[in-house]
Amino acid sequence: MRGGSPAAGTRTRARAGAALAAVLATVLLAGCAQSVDPIERLGKKAAQEVRRTRPHGPAAATYRRWGLSAPLAPAPRPPARSGVRRDRTGLVPVVGRVPTHDKVVFLTYDDGAERDPRFVDMVRELRLPVSMFLTDSVVGPGYGHFARLREVGASVQNHTLDHASLRGLPYAGQRAEICGQQEKLKARFGIRPRLFRPPYGTYDTTTLRAAADCGVTAVVLGREADSHRLRPGDILSGFEEPNLTAATTRLLRRIQAEGFTPARLENYL
Repeated sequence: MRGGSPAAGTRTRARAGAALAAVLATVLLAGCAQSVDPIERLGKKAAQEVRRTRPHGPAAATYRRWGLSAPLAPAPRPPARSGVRRDRTGLVPVVGRVPTHDKVVFLTYDDGAERDPRFVDMVRELRLPVSMFLTDSVVGPGYGHFARLREVGASVQNHTLDHASLRGLPYAGQRAEICGQQEKLKARFGIRPRLFRPPYGTYDTTTLRAAADCGVTAVVLGREADSHRLRPGDILSGFEEPNLTAATTRLLRRIQAEGFTPARLENYL
């Protein structure tokens, strides 16, 4: 019969509908895999643009605001494992300079007497990797300032309770100075520092044994920031000027001029 039976026509339409449904399902699944939401696509595009235009931290205007003519170079990826370890005696190693070929230096600050609030802003805005070695008797009621510094990325380390010269003191006295400050910093910040700097840079074997028993992993010395040309791995200290922010700006200019950049000391030790 011409045109076929009604039943045949129904079956043809059913097959066509099923084929169309399969095509639509394929399109929808592909669209879901790529996100069909235009707002989501725009958000991803904006995030990619931000990463492209500002891949490494603060904008150039931020550096200019702090007296630098150009951004600091990003620090290289730190080593996976520290090159500083205890020897067979079990004594804490003494580090005067980090063994590295990276053109990095480390900014360290002692005692805790200088509490310029602008320095907190500087560390936050420039994302400076700084290490603060604190003495309890010097910090006194100023721990709140260092809590703010820690919140913006500074690390807090041990510089004894009373800034006593440790060399020649008996074990009990040295342990009290080091472990006592470990406990103070634990109570204040919830951490026991891994690094310790002896006051005046003086120490003996007893110091290294006491430091190990207090949970310290390295005794860190330092060199005066202005004593000679920079070398890879220099640990810089000795900021005696009353304006810590201005002194740090001058040092950062010098670091840039000599082709270096600051890095986080704790990443290398």
